[in-house]
Amino acid sequence: MTVDPRLTLAITGASGMPYALTLLGALLEREQEVLLLVSDAAREVLRLEMDFELPADSDAAAQAWRARCGSTKGILRVLGKHEWTAAPASGSGAPRRMVICPCSMGTLAAIAAGLSNNLIERAADVVLKEGHRLILLPREMPFSALHLNNMARLARLGATVMPPCPAFYQQPQSLQDLVDFVVDRVLAQLDLPGLLPGWGRDSPQHPTPA
Repeated sequence: MTVDPRLTLAITGASGMPYALTLLGALLEREQEVLLLVSDAAREVLRLEMDFELPADSDAAAQAWRARCGSTKGILRVLGKHEWTAAPASGSGAPRRMVICPCSMGTLAAIAAGLSNNLIERAADVVLKEGHRLILLPREMPFSALHLNNMARLARLGATVMPPCPAFYQQPQSLQDLVDFVVDRVLAQLDLPGLLPGWGRDSPQHPTPA
């Protein structure tokens, strides 16, 4: 069976835009076709965290994303939040993989409730109903019981819930090292080559035998 190189990447209005930018760049470098969805709140958080003003025009936005993440590879398509004729809106055409990074608690709740008020929510609903791969990186602290209930509900429905929790055993030397660890774990969930050595195989702590 031919592997579909397409995936949907949604960016919503939680803190954590360095994760999103690094993940997008890594996906494009791995020759993926990324259908990118960005919420209105995410645009504001991008401006605050990354000093990144995203153009309203989809083609200009795609060029801006490429310039920011430094990749000329892969295929990048920026979709509108109400672009209901786009592939992610229907089970007959949607990619079999979707990542929401970062995932706000509002988006998490809407997906758990099956609201489908915009293309991000609808795309996630499609992935779940088709039994495909949905990966969520919820970003909040602390989690309330409501947040935890929504995450548990989505996990029972088949979603993978990955709060971004960087590790320190690789002795990170920079903020980007911490970001890379989280993105590396997402890439592993997507069965794509990672950014870091694998623990127990080729990590500095456990070198691969000669």
